[in-house]
Amino acid sequence: MWLKPEEVLLKNALKLWVTQKSSCYFILQRRRGHGEGGGRLTGRLVGALDAVLDSNARVAPFRILLQVPGSQVYSPIACGELLSGSDVYWAIATGATLEEISQHWDWLEQNLLHTLSVFDNKEDIASFVKGKVKALIAEETSSRLAEQEEDPEKFREALVKFEARFNFPEAEKLITYYSCCCWKGRVPRQGWLYLSINHLCFYSFFLGKELKLVIPWVDIQKLEKTSNVFLTATIRITTHKKERDFSMFLNLEEVFKIMEQLADVTLRRLLDNEGFDLDPGLQEPSQITKKDLKARAQNEFFRAFFRLPRQEKLHAVVDCSLWTPFSRCHTVGQMFASDSYICFASKEDGCCNVILPLREVVSIEKMEDTSLLPNPIIISIRSKMAFQFIELKDRDSLVESLLVRLKQVHADHPVHYDTSQDDDMMSPAFHSTSVCSDHKFGNLEMVSSQNSEGSGTEKSPRLHPEAVRAVFQQSASQSPDSRMSREQIKTSLWNDHFVEYGRTVCMFRTEKIRKLVAMGIPESLRGRLWLLFSDAVTDLASHPGYYGHLVEESMGKCCLVTEEIERDLHRSLPEHPAFQNETGIAALRRVLTAYAHRNPKIGYCQSMNILTSVLLLYTREEEAFWLLVALCERMLPDYFNLRVIGAQVDQSVFEELTREHLPELAEHLNDPSALASISLSWFLTLFLSIMPLESAVNVVDCFFYDGIKAIFQLGLAVLDANTEDLCSSKDDGQALMILSRFLDHIKNEDSPGPPVGSHHAFFSDDQEPYPVTDIADLIRDSYEKFGDQSVEQIEHMRCRHRIRVLQGHEETTKQNVLRVVTPEVSILPEDLEELYDLFKREHMLSCYWEQPRPVAPRHDPSRPYTEQYRIDAQQFAHLFQLVSPWTCGAHTEILAGRTFRLLDDNMDHLIEFKAFVSCLDTMYNGEMSEKIKLLYRLHIPPVHLEKYKSFAWHCFVKSTCR
Repeated sequence: MWLKPEEVLLKNALKLWVTQKSSCYFILQRRRGHGEGGGRLTGRLVGALDAVLDSNARVAPFRILLQVPGSQVYSPIACGELLSGSDVYWAIATGATLEEISQHWDWLEQNLLHTLSVFDNKEDIASFVKGKVKALIAEETSSRLAEQEEDPEKFREALVKFEARFNFPEAEKLITYYSCCCWKGRVPRQGWLYLSINHLCFYSFFLGKELKLVIPWVDIQKLEKTSNVFLTATIRITTHKKERDFSMFLNLEEVFKIMEQLADVTLRRLLDNEGFDLDPGLQEPSQITKKDLKARAQNEFFRAFFRLPRQEKLHAVVDCSLWTPFSRCHTVGQMFASDSYICFASKEDGCCNVILPLREVVSIEKMEDTSLLPNPIIISIRSKMAFQFIELKDRDSLVESLLVRLKQVHADHPVHYDTSQDDDMMSPAFHSTSVCSDHKFGNLEMVSSQNSEGSGTEKSPRLHPEAVRAVFQQSASQSPDSRMSREQIKTSLWNDHFVEYGRTVCMFRTEKIRKLVAMGIPESLRGRLWLLFSDAVTDLASHPGYYGHLVEESMGKCCLVTEEIERDLHRSLPEHPAFQNETGIAALRRVLTAYAHRNPKIGYCQSMNILTSVLLLYTREEEAFWLLVALCERMLPDYFNLRVIGAQVDQSVFEELTREHLPELAEHLNDPSALASISLSWFLTLFLSIMPLESAVNVVDCFFYDGIKAIFQLGLAVLDANTEDLCSSKDDGQALMILSRFLDHIKNEDSPGPPVGSHHAFFSDDQEPYPVTDIADLIRDSYEKFGDQSVEQIEHMRCRHRIRVLQGHEETTKQNVLRVVTPEVSILPEDLEELYDLFKREHMLSCYWEQPRPVAPRHDPSRPYTEQYRIDAQQFAHLFQLVSPWTCGAHTEILAGRTFRLLDDNMDHLIEFKAFVSCLDTMYNGEMSEKIKLLYRLHIPPVHLEKYKSFAWHCFVKSTCR
C-alpha cells in the first residue's frame, strides 16, 4: 500500500534490507529473512525477530524508497545534521507480497519516472513525489469508504474544499474527485480534479503557486485518451480555445468513463433535448451520483447488447452458468434481469446468448442444491423448453424478485395461448411454411389487429392479410431449378438448427446461427426470423389490436407529415411490382402514417419509406409496423429526427474505424469526413437504396441479427475491396462513382426470385463488363476481416463521437448566426464572436442551476438559428452590466430593465442574440441621432420614469465623450 512519506536512514539498516530494483529516484527493497533460504545467519535472525513481534509492530517485507541524488536535507532523525541525498530517503510504499509491491513500482515507472526529469531543483522533485503519494493515499481511502458504504468523511471534506475553492451555487453538485496532474507545457502541476454535474474543475497549490481551472462540460469538444513524450496514459480535454492534459490517475479507465458519462449526459441534456430522454434517475441533475452514472452505463450496454427497448431498466447482473444442450455442458456467463426480460451472455464472446421475454416464461423454480448443481434454478417457457442456471449467488432473493416481475408482466399483458396447437407448432412441417400465412411462432399465438377486440368495428380499415410480395409472384419469372435447390438446402439447414437450438425468440444464439445468417436467410423464413432477431415479435404479441387502432385513428387526417408521406410513396421501390399497384402503396401508406401517429417526435423521415417497403415484402402489415418500431426506436437510435444525430455519430465512428483498419485509404482521403457524403445512405437505408434488392436483403438479415455492427463491418469490407481504385481517385466525385459502380454489381447467386435493380444505381447501362461480386462472399469477408468490434467498443466510440457531432452542430449554428448578424452591425467580427460566446454562456448558466421558469429558456434546435439561444431580463441585466457603455452605478440595473422591455417586441419575456447585439451596436457605433432616438424610446410610456431622465442623459453624454 502507499505509505505517507517518512524519512529513513540507511546507515544502520543496510544489513536488514536487500535492494531488488533501483532507478534514478526509486529503490525497491526486500527485508532479509523473507523469500530467501536458511543459509544466512542475518536473514534467520531478522526473520525470527519479525515473527515474534506483535502484528502492529511487524515490518512489511517489501518497500519502495524515494531517493533524490545530489540533494541536501537536514534530517530530524539525525538531530538536524546535514546529510547528503545518499544518506536520507523517504519510504513511500510497502507491500506484503512481491506482486503487490511490483504493482506500485510499475505505476511509478509509468506515471512518475519520466516526469521528474523536467524539474531543475532536486528539492522540488522530493516535494512533488511526496505530494503525489499523499494524494494517492487520500484517494484510496475515499474509494474504500465508498466500497464499504460507510460514512464518506473524505468525500465531505473534498466537497467543502470544492465549494470554497470554486464558489459555485449550492445546486452545482460534486459527483467525484481524483488526485492527478495537470500539465502546463512540460511541467506537471499536482492537484485535485473535481467532476461536478456541469463542470470539470482542477485545483493545485504547488511550490507557492495556485492554479484553478473551470471547464464547463458543454464547452468540451473532444475527450480522448492519449500520450505524450513523458507519459503513456493521459486524458486530453479539448475546448474551442485550448487543450488540457491530465495524468497520473490511480485508475485512469474509471476516470475516463466517468468523464465520458458526465460530458454525454450534460451535452445531450442541454444541446440535444430534441430527441433525448434521460433515464429517470438522471432527470434531475442535482440528484445524479457516481453510482447513478455507472448504473446508466451498465443499462445502456445491456440494452445495446441485446437490442432491447430504451425504457427497459436493468435490475441485476449475476454471474452464473447455463446448461447448453447442444454442447452438453454448462456455459459460464452472466444473467441480466430487467423489467421484462431475463437475458444470458456467455463470458466467451459469441459463444451463446439467450433472450427470455418474461411474457414467454411460464415458471421460475428453485431446484435442490447439490455439489454438482450448486444453487440451481429452472426457467420454463411456453414452447416446452427449460433453461437451467446454476452457481447463482443470492438465489432466493433473485428468484423472489423475478417472480414479482413475472407476475406484473403477465398481469399487464395477458397471453392469448392455445395449448392444443403445441404439437403442431413444434413440427418441422409448420416451420417450413411462410410467416406470411401464419401468425404462430413456436407456442406463441399472435392475435392480429383485425381479429382483436376493439378493432372489429365496421369503420376499421381493411388490412392486407399477407406480405405484399406474395400477391405479385409471377409465374413467368420463376427462378431456375438450381437456385430453388439451394433455397431448399438453406431451409433444411435452418430446420435442423431449430430442432437443436430452439425455434422461438428464446432460441440459443451462437456462432453457428451467425454463419447461417451470413449465408442468407431463406425467403420463406426471412420475415419470421427478422421478427425473432429484433424481438419485434414480443411487441406484436403484447399489443393486440394496437396497430389497427392507430390506423383507424390516423385515417383521413391531413397534416405536413402525411403530405410528406404521400410524396414519397411512389418513390419507394418503384421498380418492384408490389409497389406498382395500389395494394402495396396503400399498405405502405397505412404503416408509415400509423407510425407517425404513434411517435410524433419522429413522425416521418426520408428513408423510412424504403425500409418499410422492404419490410412489407416479407411480413404482414402489422408485423412490418412493429419491425419499423424496433428499427427507429432501438436498433437505429436517434437516426430519424430533424438533425439525424444518430446517423452522424455513426458516420464519425465509421471514419475512426476506417482510419484504424484501412490507414492507407484514410491517409489518401485528405478530408475523411467527405466519406460521409458517400456512406450516409448505407446507414440510413441499410444498403437498400444503393445495392440490388435481392443482395441488400442479405445485409438486412445480418443487421437484424448483429445490429449496427453488421453495417460497420460491411462498409469497411466495401472500402477494402475498392482501396486500390479509391487511392488512385482524384476527387470525391470519382470516388463516389467507383463505389456506386461496385455496389450496383453486387449480386445474389442464391436468390430464388427475379433480379430487382437498385433505383439509385449510377450505372444501369455499362458499356464495358464490370466484375460481379457475390453478396455472400462480401459478407463473409466482412466478418472475417472486420468482425472483431464488440458492442461495448462501438458504444464507447458512439459516446465519444456524439460529443464531437453535437459540438459541430453548435459551431454551425454559431457561424450561421454570425453570418446573418454581421452585415447588420458595425461590430468587428472577432468582437461579435466573443459576444456570441458570452450570450450563450449566460443562457447556459440558467440551464445549469435555475428552477424551471414560466417561460423556460431551453435550447430548441428546431427554431431558426438566431432564436435557438434566448435570455430573460435577469440574464440580460447581467450582460448589460458587463458590456454596455451606458452603465452608471446603482441605476444601471433600472436602465437594463427598460432596455430589455424595449427589445422584447413579442412580449414573451425573452430576447435573442440579434436584438441584443443590435442594441449594443447602436450604443457603441450608432450616429448621434440614433443614440438620442434610443434614449427617447427608453423613456416613453410604459417605461417612462421622470426622475431617471437626467440619469439616462448623463450616461449618454458620458459614453459620447469617450
